[in-house]
Amino acid sequence: MALWKIGVLSGALTAVAFTLLPFSGLGQIGTRPQQSYASGMQLQAKRFPMDFLPDGDSSKPSWKHATSVGFDTGASGNSHYPEISTRVASVWTERHIYFYFWCRYDSLNVYQGEDPKAERWQLWDRDVAEVFLNPQPERVNHYYEFEVAPNNQWIDLEIDKTKNPFNDASWNSGFDHATHIDTKNHVWTAEMRIPISSMNVHAIQPGAEWRANFFRAAGEGGDDRRKFLAWSIIPEGKTFHVPTRFGILRLVN
Repeated sequence: MALWKIGVLSGALTAVAFTLLPFSGLGQIGTRPQQSYASGMQLQAKRFPMDFLPDGDSSKPSWKHATSVGFDTGASGNSHYPEISTRVASVWTERHIYFYFWCRYDSLNVYQGEDPKAERWQLWDRDVAEVFLNPQPERVNHYYEFEVAPNNQWIDLEIDKTKNPFNDASWNSGFDHATHIDTKNHVWTAEMRIPISSMNVHAIQPGAEWRANFFRAAGEGGDDRRKFLAWSIIPEGKTFHVPTRFGILRLVN
């Protein structure tokens, strides 16, 4: 398992205009700090009136007015990788939380010749976009992990850091996902739809603040040669599993 642990449907996607704003602590806030959490990064997820199936198309109405954040910062906060800069947006409905990733790339490293319908253990050893999500922030050490690779391979995990092992691969959220690779513009995209019921959430209350972090891993070889990005940086050590560094996902109308 990599120390920097990160975290089928395929639809046509028209070329996207991908512009990353210079990294400047996007979304930082200074209000309503939650005890035990050290990050004030924030992404606002807007409510969408109806469910939709991921197909990789970012021009859908659900994403046209969604709020997004960009990041190109190495997970430890000590470097920047504009060549793999990343943007992520989120919306929610009564039954699902959705995420959309735009991922720049210089090259792609995926498992070849495998069935993308099957869950892939150690997906984090290849290129991947990932969501760490905690809808019950009072349980700091309990959260969920969702990974999708450029070829739409996937894994989802329930995490409980009070247990050994802490990552339960037998858990299955039933989340839907779709990817697309735009070779002309060197951008791959991933769209995720996660049932809130799979995370023991019965209803989303507008104004709720969940905890979340977003990651990228890219490149070949060992961890010393690969690139790892984090939206909310983790200066404490060499693992993504530092839940006190999760930012805020604020669910609004």
